[in-house]
Amino acid sequence: MRLREPADAAARSRELVGIVRSVLPEAVRIHDLGCGSGSMARWLSAQLPGPQHWVLVDRDEELLDLAAASPPDHAANGAAVTIETSRGDVTRMGFGGADLITASALIDMLTVAELERLVVNIADAECPALTTLSVIGDVELTPSHPFDSRIREAFNAHQRRDAGDGRLLGPDAVGHAEEAFIRLGLEVLVRPSPWRLGPGPLAEQWFAGWVGAACEQEPGLRAEALAHSRLREAEPFAVTLQHLDLLALPRD
Repeated sequence: MRLREPADAAARSRELVGIVRSVLPEAVRIHDLGCGSGSMARWLSAQLPGPQHWVLVDRDEELLDLAAASPPDHAANGAAVTIETSRGDVTRMGFGGADLITASALIDMLTVAELERLVVNIADAECPALTTLSVIGDVELTPSHPFDSRIREAFNAHQRRDAGDGRLLGPDAVGHAEEAFIRLGLEVLVRPSPWRLGPGPLAEQWFAGWVGAACEQEPGLRAEALAHSRLREAEPFAVTLQHLDLLALPRD
């Protein structure tokens, strides 16, 4: 996760952060959902002025421990930033007292039912919500290869796989979230947040995970995918992975 943190930071929409900054009170309480190791708090806290208290929420206790061990340093103007951690299902909790709700690389891992619950709970909180780095299924490798499209199709199907209690939204998540927020009367802004990875360890790690998920979805691809991976290992490559950031704002 630390390897991808700089790429995440470079990709997220600064325009949406500017809008968030313009509507927040001087001191804020922020709920970060699916916080992982805490990268969203470290990134965003340094761009917001004034005292901040972050509630970092995740299902994974080990990730919460990592987040607690590397808290944000300070706000943009040097004000104090404090944190607390909370373990739970982010789609089944309320956000009373929140001034801002954030999430990164989360909503594309939810089912329709989970996303609908989350959107209702966010709307009830009557505060802005910023979700970043949701996949939309578009990937471009340079140099390109015809087999890339086979991997991409299988990977996107894996992103939409049945999770037992429904299919994951994957690349469809932002569209569903936008519609759900608008139905509840919120204003929604969506902006691109592409990952642009040059040749190197992060691109290689991403590629291995991309191919692995595709083969998990379609085991018949394994032999060709192995040959394709060897081809990629022999030649440096770059990746552009498209994401979308979404900002939902309560209407006055």
